[in-house]
Amino acid sequence: MICLKLHLYFRDRVHSIQEWRKIFMKNIILTGDRPTGKLHIGHYVGSLKRRVELQNSGKYDKIYIMIADAQALTDNFDNPEKVRSNVAEVALDYFACGIDPEKSTVFIQSYVTELTELTFYYMNLVTLSRLERNPTVKAEIKQKNFGASLPMGFLTYPVSQTADITAFKANTVPVGEDQLPMLEQAREIVRSFNGLYGETLTEPNAVLPENKSCLRLPGTDGMAKMSKSLGNCIYLSDSADEIKRKVMGMYTDPKHLKVSDPGDTEHNPTFIYLDAFCREEHFQRYLPEYANLPEMKAHYERGGLGDMKVKKFLNAVMQETLEPIRLKREKLAEDLPAIWDILFKGCKEARAAAAETLFEVRKAMKIDYFSGM
Repeated sequence: MICLKLHLYFRDRVHSIQEWRKIFMKNIILTGDRPTGKLHIGHYVGSLKRRVELQNSGKYDKIYIMIADAQALTDNFDNPEKVRSNVAEVALDYFACGIDPEKSTVFIQSYVTELTELTFYYMNLVTLSRLERNPTVKAEIKQKNFGASLPMGFLTYPVSQTADITAFKANTVPVGEDQLPMLEQAREIVRSFNGLYGETLTEPNAVLPENKSCLRLPGTDGMAKMSKSLGNCIYLSDSADEIKRKVMGMYTDPKHLKVSDPGDTEHNPTFIYLDAFCREEHFQRYLPEYANLPEMKAHYERGGLGDMKVKKFLNAVMQETLEPIRLKREKLAEDLPAIWDILFKGCKEARAAAAETLFEVRKAMKIDYFSGM
């Protein structure tokens, strides 16, 4: 009787395969980073901090975090050692920030060879002109000054990323604002595949940082994006002295020449960083003459607050935020074999999950020739 009632309930309310899938779908996260260097505070506020919160929320059935070494090779193919040497560095940053290998599967992309095969199939679902129109790809091509020497692997990054996401049936992808065009292209590829071969792949959704200042943290030099190649980053592993040097040398409002001059806070990196990192209790500890950030901003905007005072406060906030991460990282680095062991176990688990999806994709495409043997 209960089964009959459930059948009638769903019959009256569910009208498509997509709706059935949503009802029984697991909540799975896929996210990751390219191991081209240590992670910086842009990674932390843009995605990493949110990953830890989602990991500990108890709302997700599975969390996969990928160290995207294969993707990093697309523009470092002549320097594989740069990528290899940074795999462990990125893993250290993850675990120092609170990623727990008991709750999240951390793995290395190139070990999961099923991703390469999925990428090969998905390439047939997107045109060259569509890839060239992707804003994120266009911006990075310009930044890296590829010109006519653009590696095909770099151009097809959105296709590879789609394989990464769908291989683990991820319906949630924590990203920074600059990655939204990539995710939209992944959704297009998923829709194309499902339209041709039937409902097989899971369509992903983006999760952005709740704090708008964290969507895209500018570089210390005022550039729109914090980038390793531009040398405008504060790294999670930086020493206290390095953090102070970088903060005190930050770009501010070029028109704020004298303390008495009115200043701009909206486009001022020091205040954007404070938006992302400071809390009211920081004012109680380090700058009690202000109750909160809006009050401090108002003073700067009307004039009378100097950049040096702002930077000293920002340095105190950054030191408090990054010190526990740095100390934990240093402790973890004392036992690198243990880090590699965690990654090896994660790789085996990730590959098993991707193999299952690849089997389903081959079956949907009717190229599972020997499945009954």
